[in-house]
Amino acid sequence: MNSRAGMLIATGALVAGTVTVLPASAEPRPEPTARPLAPVVWTGCATAAYPRLQCSTLKVPLDHDAPGGRTITLALTRVPHTAKQSQGPLVVNPGGPGGSGRALAGYVAAALPAKVAAEYDVIGFDPRGVGRSEPALDCRPGHFAPVRHDSVPGGAEGEAAGVERARSFAAACGKKYGDVLPYIDTVSTARDLDVLRAALGAERLNYLGYSYGTYLGAVYARLHPERVRRFVLDSVVNPQGVWYEDNLAQDYAFDSRHKDFMAWVARRDTTYGLGTDPAAVEAAWYRMRDELRTAPAGGKVGPGELEDTFLPGGYYNGYWPRLAEAFSAYVTRKDAAPLARTYTSIAAADAADDNGYSVYTSVQCRDAAWPRDWSVWRKDNWDVHAKAPFSTWNNAWYNAPCAFWPVESLTPPDVTNEAVPPVLVLQASDDAATPYEGAVALHRMVRGSSLVVEEGGGNHGVSLAGNDCVDGHLEAYLATGRVPRGAEGAEADAVCATLPEPEPAKAPRGRGSAGDRAAGATLHGLLGHAG
Repeated sequence: MNSRAGMLIATGALVAGTVTVLPASAEPRPEPTARPLAPVVWTGCATAAYPRLQCSTLKVPLDHDAPGGRTITLALTRVPHTAKQSQGPLVVNPGGPGGSGRALAGYVAAALPAKVAAEYDVIGFDPRGVGRSEPALDCRPGHFAPVRHDSVPGGAEGEAAGVERARSFAAACGKKYGDVLPYIDTVSTARDLDVLRAALGAERLNYLGYSYGTYLGAVYARLHPERVRRFVLDSVVNPQGVWYEDNLAQDYAFDSRHKDFMAWVARRDTTYGLGTDPAAVEAAWYRMRDELRTAPAGGKVGPGELEDTFLPGGYYNGYWPRLAEAFSAYVTRKDAAPLARTYTSIAAADAADDNGYSVYTSVQCRDAAWPRDWSVWRKDNWDVHAKAPFSTWNNAWYNAPCAFWPVESLTPPDVTNEAVPPVLVLQASDDAATPYEGAVALHRMVRGSSLVVEEGGGNHGVSLAGNDCVDGHLEAYLATGRVPRGAEGAEADAVCATLPEPEPAKAPRGRGSAGDRAAGATLHGLLGHAG
């Protein structure tokens, strides 16, 4: 947010300015003539963790409505099946949008029971625009360089600085990738999945998608219901709110999860020394935030960076001990060094993050309509901030380029589906990134789906993260296609207890918890919540 203030009028309100909208295509589209698909050729790219990993690439049309035109390249990984009889490819996606899926294939193949993994070719891929796919987007390198302007606008000038920063990012994307942006969207990515399915020689697709990957899977299933075999959707985007409303819903959920963390800290006053009253602990956190506005920790952690640092704790409670230690050191000892180190390890953006954010904005801004009048954003976010102050404005600025995006928005597809085999839906009841209501909505929209709930869980991504009950349903489904069925009228078809809460690093751990936490930390790193 270290950008010049935008134009102010006498009352302090912002002038949104004009938006240059690129046409969907600058050239006349040729008649659709698909190129013949070349077979996917795999080469070894083993790592120490995944010794059987293989790599390849796949060319897909930039514009699926002009399949004989320009192509782009997707980067692929595979862990091949070893059983005599294969159940086909299992394509995995970590979410985002903008998340790289190449490493997830190795993790999923290793985390599944050996007998189940042996029956599948586990396939990872970098979606269009992401990672090692070409072209890979990077609209404005260093966009998140610290120290940014305070995310909560302190007045008209602060708000104008945020708007100008968002506008500049959108303009940079349009300038660098104007020929590509009309085709960076969920429907195009879903159509890539079908090209991948065909290139792999599979009549039907198996799929495991986390977070945004659930929406991608739901869109694919709507486009190609006859090609769906076994679909697992873990931590579900609400398809009825893409994307503006979903982001506002996140703000309430992340604030609630932050309060859960404050209560966790208060129950461990003997370790952290921040008091036993959750409200008082939370007040201390906001005082810390205020102090960082004028004296950023380590010269790099201001209020926005503080929110960036603590936000991963809303995705995965395995980070809570580390965050609490940094919080305690700052408040009780006036030691800012642990906070600066934690920011560097959990939240500091690198080139991969710049790429991921460029794709995130490109997809979300293109997928669905966003308000183009900044006064709508101002009112909505101040209204939400009044009730949920933890990350509302941080999230608003993260998405604000969509108010000025240089490509017109599409109409999102209706993912209601009555034509697919049973789909397995997995969801934690207190997930902040994709609130529970989204899973219920999708469950109702997809006839025959089965909803498994981790009751009391707040982590984002619940399968293959150490919960034996959740994993048991996943494994049975992938092995046999069997899903649980609840009593008539029940919202969930099966309920699993959540894992125990984490404990401070030096405290004794319960049996099995170390392994559970290791699995959770690895998964959440692959889902983009790394520390």
